[in-house]
Amino acid sequence: MNIEKDRVVSIHYKLTNDAGEVIDSSEGHPPLSYLHGHHGIISGLEQALEGKAAGDSLQVTIQPEDAYGEINPEMIQTIPRSAVAGIDNLAPGMTLQADDGAGNVHHVVVREVNDDTVTIDANHPLAGQVLHFDVTVDSVREATPEEIAHGHAH
Repeated sequence: MNIEKDRVVSIHYKLTNDAGEVIDSSEGHPPLSYLHGHHGIISGLEQALEGKAAGDSLQVTIQPEDAYGEINPEMIQTIPRSAVAGIDNLAPGMTLQADDGAGNVHHVVVREVNDDTVTIDANHPLAGQVLHFDVTVDSVREATPEEIAHGHAH
């Protein structure tokens, strides 16, 4: 059975950056399962898997526009340090949760800490990066009507 829309696909993968550093991997874990054609994985990887079958392996390079996008400078902001008062040991690299005032919570990364200000970045941590996947298709099956209605694999 080939991978196409409304099929549940399970893959083993290793994700590396341009420097060859492993960013993520399913090694030692069950395969990642997703509902194909429902945006459960980045678009570039989903396109590369289209038509593949269980047992197929591939290596694919995904450009930022088909992954997590380019870095959006508007999502990098400098805020008053008082806005993050009460956080001990505030340091670059820390991940914080920010409420946008409309009830949505966003994860932001602290980029710079000064006496009076803090620079935060709400871009996805992999935005702007070229991603390299080494993938093996573990299984492919028809999705159930419930999975299709819910938009994800169960």
